Amino acid sequence: MRIRDVAAGEVALLPEIERAAGVWFRDIGMGCVADDPPMPVRALAAYREAGRLWVAAGAAGPVAFLAAEPLEDALHVVQLCVHPVWARRRIGAALLEDAAARAAGLGCAALTLTTFRDVAWNAPYYARLGFRTLGAEELTPGLAAHLAHEAERLPQQRVAMRRDH
Repeated sequence: MRIRDVAAGEVALLPEIERAAGVWFRDIGMGCVADDPPMPVRALAAYREAGRLWVAAGAAGPVAFLAAEPLEDALHVVQLCVHPVWARRRIGAALLEDAAARAAGLGCAALTLTTFRDVAWNAPYYARLGFRTLGAEELTPGLAAHLAHEAERLPQQRVAMRRDH
């Protein structure tokens, strides 16, 4: 498995990875999350053009991806998806390590993300990888805006997390 920039011809493959990853949410009664449409190809292409879209790929092509954007002093993980066939192989962790190295190279102080507080492969998983949940008083304006936007469409409890270098 190799982590690399996504090729132009691969961008259209990524929504299917996100859609397939939704099965985990359906299995725990979060069908509304599983049914949430994946990121549009146009948005993914914009991340690619900005140099902020990476894949984990094997011989058959991408099996996971991470999209990120600069947000205040950090590189913010907008989306991280691993196809369920490839889950539990530390591919997501490898993508986050790669993103952390890229963030440091860009002069970012940290990685940030927003995620579900009580879903095992969300906040508890990220905590094991060195992220910490931010209290309301620690939220930057950008992270607060992300959480507010997500609260409009996702009924479950979301949190912001940060991993400093």
